[in-house]
Amino acid sequence: MPVDPSFIGKPFPYPVPYVVGVEKIRDFATAIGDANPLYHDRDAARRAGHADLVAPPTFGVAIITRAQDEVLFDPALGLDYSRVVHGDQRFVFRRPVVAGDELLCTFFVDSSRMVQGNEFLGLRTEVVDLAGAPVLTVYGTLVVRGPDA
Repeated sequence: MPVDPSFIGKPFPYPVPYVVGVEKIRDFATAIGDANPLYHDRDAARRAGHADLVAPPTFGVAIITRAQDEVLFDPALGLDYSRVVHGDQRFVFRRPVVAGDELLCTFFVDSSRMVQGNEFLGLRTEVVDLAGAPVLTVYGTLVVRGPDA
């Protein structure tokens, strides 16, 4: 069953800022097996011109999860998460994310299309700093398997 079309194109701002922490960055980098000193060594990050530790690119997922889940798990959307598979994800940065950033997210379900009985949902999360300056955009696709899949 398709998701409620009234959700498509509507902005869903998440009101609580995500505060990027030094240890969150280090833990994330360790978990993905990336020893880049910019992700672990504050002095190295500062020598490279950053205010503090730099977050790995895929850290964007940690930033957007609460905002995205607020909508995707809303019963009114009508998404049967037991039938969902992850299609793709990409990150478009305006600047690096660094420790100490306070970031706000606005989530969108941009599109819904049916392909051979499966629903493809195009998702987007805009991430800005507290001054409203764009930091990154996270795009993703979820595939909701149809009843015969």
